[in-house]
Amino acid sequence: MSDAKSGPFDPEKSSSYGRGSVSDFHEASSLERLSDDVPRSKFAQLWAIVKFLDKYGVEARGIERVPPDQRTQMSPLSAFWMWLAANMTITTFSLGCLGGPVFSLGFRDAALTIIFFNLLCNIPVAYFSTWGPKLGLRQLTLSKFSFGYFTSQIPIILNCIACVGGSVINSIVGAQTLRAVSTAHQIPTAAAIVVIAIGPITISFMGYRVVHLYEQYAWIPIAHFIESDFGSSGTFGAGDVVSFGATIGASHALPPSSFGTNVCPLRAGFAIGWVSYAADYTVRMPEDMSSVKIFFWTYLGLSVPLILVEILGAAAMSTFNQKTTWADAYAENSVGGLLGAGLAGPMGGFGSFLLIIMALSIIATNIPTMYSLALTFQNIHPYAQAIPRIFIVIIGSVVYIILAIAGASHFVGWLETILDMLAYWFAIFSAILIEEHLIFRRGKWSNYNPEDYNNWRKLPLGVASFIALSCGVAGAVLGMAQPWYIGVIGRMIGNPESGGDIGFELAFAFSAIVYPPLRWIEKFHWGY
Repeated sequence: MSDAKSGPFDPEKSSSYGRGSVSDFHEASSLERLSDDVPRSKFAQLWAIVKFLDKYGVEARGIERVPPDQRTQMSPLSAFWMWLAANMTITTFSLGCLGGPVFSLGFRDAALTIIFFNLLCNIPVAYFSTWGPKLGLRQLTLSKFSFGYFTSQIPIILNCIACVGGSVINSIVGAQTLRAVSTAHQIPTAAAIVVIAIGPITISFMGYRVVHLYEQYAWIPIAHFIESDFGSSGTFGAGDVVSFGATIGASHALPPSSFGTNVCPLRAGFAIGWVSYAADYTVRMPEDMSSVKIFFWTYLGLSVPLILVEILGAAAMSTFNQKTTWADAYAENSVGGLLGAGLAGPMGGFGSFLLIIMALSIIATNIPTMYSLALTFQNIHPYAQAIPRIFIVIIGSVVYIILAIAGASHFVGWLETILDMLAYWFAIFSAILIEEHLIFRRGKWSNYNPEDYNNWRKLPLGVASFIALSCGVAGAVLGMAQPWYIGVIGRMIGNPESGGDIGFELAFAFSAIVYPPLRWIEKFHWGY
């Protein structure tokens, strides 16, 4: 792992990976020849299917390292299109809608909170995106070099939950929107969820290259909606935006002392939620790709849609005093009803068409969640890695479809609770990975041996990361302010009855303070 133990890793001298040009290289055959102790022969029939599909462009590789000579000449701009499309969806819009009904924020406070926390929480996602080309490993695989083999199972399992939970939430929002297309002949919720699921299953099944290709263009119709649809229907323009603050009385805003605290975990949970996927979508970029360029385009691709679309959602919610029909539509069919009132009502058939396009935008968000679910699951054990990626995508999709149908009537509760919980652990995850790389690996990629990702003896023992993670959880508990629990410190923020949620900040701080001294002791005695 360190230079003293195994020496700097030279990809060109690695014996585990075959050579060959990217254009004519069949990954399935190469994976079968790997000497990595993954029992692929146990699933020989499944791999026979993969070898057949590999000929038609279906990605066979899972979490196995992508060696430099099998990378493609992708532009760092592809990271911009990837995250632009994945976040320019109605899920992002629905998150902006929660500022008023859930947290009692006026438009001004909601907008400022959206801007601040997105700009802050997009930083680790963009930073981790730069790691993919350097080692050719997926994000949760990289986490083993910080958490150790055994403790890494905690973030791996949590990320599986995050992938499924995120897909459930996204599908429910899309189904609500499809149902709002027509009030006379509404599509059943279950059918709408299945319709939306077809796209993510297909694209994530195909793999990395098709995922990037789809996301490169998926944002275009949604961008047109943001540019013109609400404005052209007479909903609101620049002058209306200026007056949004006046539409909400003083009683509808949180006191200044609690500004941002209640919504911090929710905003953070969505923005920083991509942190456990980040490197998954840059592993096939050239090893010498500029990290500055990858960081910049990823950060921009995240910030532009998250800020603009969430603010649009917050703005739409603040118009209810003037547009009671919108309030009624939201009460009846949640976010889908709100979009329907702004599009299908005033714009007729064309508005209904745009509403369908908006509903299908969910595909762009669910594609990376399903693609990364398969990669995350493979990190659990070599037997899990032996299951071909494409079959995990199918099984995971069936699971989230069932859960989405079951939870469709509890959307707001699901969204708030899941994103809050994920924000806490994403903060811990980020703190430990960043400190391990900058402090103990000295920011040098030569201090990693990527072929050791499944060798627990050459990974950190995991005691330091486990204790730091536990302390981070303690910080989250002390600082959280949820409907079902308010922490001791959280109760001191803002209104004593509802408190203010600073669990995200405390989780990050507690784990960041505890990890370095414990990791130093662990490294001194364990050697890795």
